[in-house]
Amino acid sequence: MTTTTLSTKGQVVIPGAVRKRHHWHPGQALTIEDTAGGITLREQPAGTALRGLVGIAGYQGRTKSLEEMEAAIAQGAKEHHDRD
Repeated sequence: MTTTTLSTKGQVVIPGAVRKRHHWHPGQALTIEDTAGGITLREQPAGTALRGLVGIAGYQGRTKSLEEMEAAIAQGAKEHHDRD
């Protein structure tokens, strides 16, 4: 087990041996999951960043407003719950 220290800025240094073993480099995207026993740190798989997903659905219509999206979500939730 390797230990590290939390800095006054809330930063944690991941020891070089761990970074090397996982092939992590500066700028590596990581996810942090808060668990009952502490935290779990995982490499974020390539292509899961939101900006990497933009345009993936191939939608060709006009841009929807936030109000239109919220209304569609509310309608879908209502339809889903009304059928149960």
